Amino acid sequence: MAEEILINVTRQETRVAVLDHGVIEELHIERASHRGIVGNIYLGRVARVLPGMQSAFIEIGLERAAFLHVADIWEFRQSQHTPEITPKPIEKWLHEGQPIIVQVIKDPIGTKGARLSTQISLAGRLLVHLPQDSHIGISQRIGDEAERTLLKDTLTKLLPANVPHGGFIIRTMAEKATERDLARDVEYLTKLWADVLLRAKTVKSGTIIHNDLTLAERVLRDFATEDTQRVFVDSPEAHKAMLEFAVRYAPAVTERLRLHQAVRPLFDMYGVEQEIERALHRRVDLKSGGYVIIDQTEALTTIDVNTGGFVGVRSFDDTIFKTNLEAAQTIARQLRLRNLGGIIIIDFIDMDLPEHRDAVLEALNAAIATDRTRLTVNGFTHLGLVEMTRKRTRESLGHVLCETCPTCNRRGEIKTAQTVGYEILREIMREAKQFNPREFRILAAQSVIDLFLDDESAALAHLSGEIGKPVSLQVEAGYTQERYDIVLL
Repeated sequence: MAEEILINVTRQETRVAVLDHGVIEELHIERASHRGIVGNIYLGRVARVLPGMQSAFIEIGLERAAFLHVADIWEFRQSQHTPEITPKPIEKWLHEGQPIIVQVIKDPIGTKGARLSTQISLAGRLLVHLPQDSHIGISQRIGDEAERTLLKDTLTKLLPANVPHGGFIIRTMAEKATERDLARDVEYLTKLWADVLLRAKTVKSGTIIHNDLTLAERVLRDFATEDTQRVFVDSPEAHKAMLEFAVRYAPAVTERLRLHQAVRPLFDMYGVEQEIERALHRRVDLKSGGYVIIDQTEALTTIDVNTGGFVGVRSFDDTIFKTNLEAAQTIARQLRLRNLGGIIIIDFIDMDLPEHRDAVLEALNAAIATDRTRLTVNGFTHLGLVEMTRKRTRESLGHVLCETCPTCNRRGEIKTAQTVGYEILREIMREAKQFNPREFRILAAQSVIDLFLDDESAALAHLSGEIGKPVSLQVEAGYTQERYDIVLL
């Protein structure tokens, strides 16, 4: 998919932009202080088993205990696929204080701890190694049956007979791979697993025993394909490290890896900085004049499509249809760009013709086909909404770059100065019934003080007369519109 990959590296963070035909399709940000831990392997310790939830909390050395469900225990999964064995509950598999090797399959998000699995997988460039398994699988995206058979036969020949070697999944990138390429991945992954087991024997529980690659290295392993024309990196140190990694594990990418040495910053040259800024806004404008509103909440993400200024050239139905078609392409791109996951509800503009709805759904499915993250589209509901899910494995772009607004506390709106003013008047009335100060003083933002000096001056004077005490005003420049204090003098 990608034609170019841009990598901006500083001591504080690494940022990656994936471009397709000059259009930014994906953004990945990894900060040194908050590196993602998906793929990391730990020697954990069972802190608590919860039979009622069929899950357990595992201490792995993080701030919050991680979560392990019985369905993510490898032995439990195996028993489910064996008819003669009755799957046992989690309390039969785990007990408090037990050491256990686990792998993070989902980063901590919000208040939730990391999600774990005991089924270990180690990703190489062409293969994924499943040390506890024994089968060979192939990516469904390799559609050519002859190629699938050839790859499976080639890999089978490389694995020693009558010697436990674990299982492997052949990745999409392995299409057209040579025997030597596959052999290199097998050697690397089997040695890596041996190192993990050796380290697990020498450390105490709650310790990391395998760190996944850095974002810059994962770019070469996971993003760069035969369609990638160039990979630009703007740090000499990172370029050197990536070059060494590429020589060992991705030699085909070596000649495409280039150091950006121009005076103008790499992300500025390609407009990535502006794209990041736009990706933080709710509104996304369409070329036709319509627009899309994206709202991310804790429970789900809602996307609303509007015609805006697009009036079309023929019928109103055609205007709606064309807007929805364009929105389908934009939504697919924004999901990748913003890394939105979980439940997603799309409110396309209502279409009367069934063929229009089918065409829009087809366009959406075609647009998300290149997404690296697993998606499921359930089609239109009776209310005319499209329900879909996108696997959530890391924080969205907005959650990485932004924080909860201290003024509105994630409401997306604040109380008006008039609402705050009336709260203050009620509060003074309550205080006057309990205390007998010489004077009440209102400390508030400029907008609230202006309200009492103008529109609500009569109300303030009436209150002062009713309680028999003077009320003075003081502007606090550091106060937000909703914040105020009432001082008793």
